[in-house]
Amino acid sequence: MSAQSPSTIELEFARRHEEEHARVCLQPHPRGFGGRLAFWRDEQLVRNALKVAGEPGLMLDVACGAGRFWPVLAEHANRVILASDPSREMLDHAPIHHSQQVLKRIKTFQGSAFTLGLSANAVDCIFCMQLYQHIASPEHRLAILREFHRVSRDTVIVAVQIDARLKRRPSTQGSGARPLVNKAEVEAEFRQAGFTLLSHQDFLPGCVCKRVYVLRKTL
Repeated sequence: MSAQSPSTIELEFARRHEEEHARVCLQPHPRGFGGRLAFWRDEQLVRNALKVAGEPGLMLDVACGAGRFWPVLAEHANRVILASDPSREMLDHAPIHHSQQVLKRIKTFQGSAFTLGLSANAVDCIFCMQLYQHIASPEHRLAILREFHRVSRDTVIVAVQIDARLKRRPSTQGSGARPLVNKAEVEAEFRQAGFTLLSHQDFLPGCVCKRVYVLRKTL
């Protein structure tokens, strides 16, 4: 099945988030001790998620930005990494932050998370650590998940900001803050899109906040 053209809503969403996404992704290595510690923990979560996903050989890094996680993804000697981002400027900027050893493993192309531009079952695993956690709208999350389901033949790795409280916070979409989502709601969306949950990891164990999910395609 070929990818469908993005709707007007999807295009507006992409435009609204592109500036914030570029700001977040522009610097692949955070500054300061706290930033470095947080990134070290993120790298741990990614390595663990890749193990759960079976160390996929062909991956797609969606909304890759400046390639913050490319060195970790490239640690597996036989892995091929495709990387897409809606910003051509971001893709042109990314190589200055990485060694040639890493870059020779990466093939970049411009594309939206809503319409990846790849055929069905094109990759073993889709990896989306940055953009997905900025999405407040359930409709938009489902649209992206369905595109991930179409293109991945096996697994998906996504990061989400979880709100552990029973009463949800008002949406912060557009404010620059990452929206918090209800755990039961977002996990129901995974199932609705045709995935089962293989695992989850919390950024701080015992404290639900940022959570990394590994999903398996079932339908």
